[in-house]
Amino acid sequence: MKPLPADPAQAAFAPHDHEKCSAHALDEAEARLAKAGARLTPVRRRVLEILLESHRALGAYDVLQRLAAEGFGNQPPVAYRALEFLVQHGLAHRLQRLNAFAACLHPGHDHAPAFLICRACDGLAELPGAPLRETLSQLAAASGFSVERVTIEAMGLCPGCADEAGQ
Repeated sequence: MKPLPADPAQAAFAPHDHEKCSAHALDEAEARLAKAGARLTPVRRRVLEILLESHRALGAYDVLQRLAAEGFGNQPPVAYRALEFLVQHGLAHRLQRLNAFAACLHPGHDHAPAFLICRACDGLAELPGAPLRETLSQLAAASGFSVERVTIEAMGLCPGCADEAGQ
């Protein structure tokens, strides 16, 4: 398996040692929670592990089905509470366009991500979004608007799907 490319988008869409990628994100998540005085309960840990299984976003009911199959309960609050906790602590992101959740691959620090979402394979890449957010905030401020929250989600084709489509 090739080492991960330095570019986060290429890393998400390129073949790589995903177990190492997931283990690193889980280690960072545990360290972040310990520093905040919070912890991963078994359900929260399993939800994070499910989200880390691939570079894709999952809906709450997809997560709930997996939890139920593994004996964690089948009531929607089980999944929603765990997902809410993960988002609140910067360990997962909510993607508005997809009404879904994705594990944060950089939970060791606060950041403002932007997402690239492949419309063909549902692959997902998390990019540093701070430069885009700052530009948007400056443009908005010029018109007297104060930006409070931004979610940047770009739809398109990942390199593999673009190759298959001949683009």
